[in-house]
Amino acid sequence: MKHRLITASLLAAVISAPACAQEAQETSNETLIATVNGQPYRLDLFRAYYGEILAQRNGQDSPQLQEQAFNEFMNMVVASQEGEKRDVTNNAEVQAALALQRMMVLSAAALQSIGAETNPSEAELKQAYDELVAQSQRTEYKARHILLDDKDKAQALIEQLDAANGEGFATLAEENSLGPTAEKGGDLGWFDSRRMVKPFADAVAEMEPGSYSKQPVQTQFGWHVILLEETRAAEPPSFEQAKPQLEALLRQRKVAEALTELRNNADVQLNEEVVTVKEAPTEE
Repeated sequence: MKHRLITASLLAAVISAPACAQEAQETSNETLIATVNGQPYRLDLFRAYYGEILAQRNGQDSPQLQEQAFNEFMNMVVASQEGEKRDVTNNAEVQAALALQRMMVLSAAALQSIGAETNPSEAELKQAYDELVAQSQRTEYKARHILLDDKDKAQALIEQLDAANGEGFATLAEENSLGPTAEKGGDLGWFDSRRMVKPFADAVAEMEPGSYSKQPVQTQFGWHVILLEETRAAEPPSFEQAKPQLEALLRQRKVAEALTELRNNADVQLNEEVVTVKEAPTEE
């Protein structure tokens, strides 16, 4: 029987990994998904292909994508069979591409296996957490601003603030600011300086709480008059909140260390007619 197309509903039960033992028995990776011209194709092959498709779509699964992927897979099946008939594997470029794909798959699987064998200890996690806390020590700011399209207008508002001893900033923002926070009196709430463009962040970092900018601050958005209301130390995540991230980080480190060790212990003989060998820099 010839099936030129297959509906997404037929695929839905086999696309994902089985959810229970009974389903696993019914749709294991040994299950055939199709036999084409007498050649069987297993479910795990299609699952691997569909996994790559999902990765390209950021995991956005859908019945339409399943149907599209299956038909693309079937196109690849018949085209690859035609390639075998034409004996294209004797082509040097094809052989190199096949060898590269095999090497990439083995490399990724080996590194994944190394990572799976790595279980960071509680002490390692605590040390990594201490490093995270030390690195994340930063100041957060609570400020208001007035955004204008002209430096002279900004300077005129600063002079009004000077005359009023800094009072009435929110009212001036409501009446004059071109920014989206105008209706809130220019209130930016609490923010990390990394969220702001550099000229704005630099200006805020030099101000004292309760003060306003004595000179207009220019950014790509226009001219700003800034009121810094408060500052506080940023609160780092708790150990439990950071633990999954730390475990992943430590596994990455272990994998990188293992890869470096494999590279250092490998017996490498370079063809210096092809590869330029540079001396490693010496430590002074």
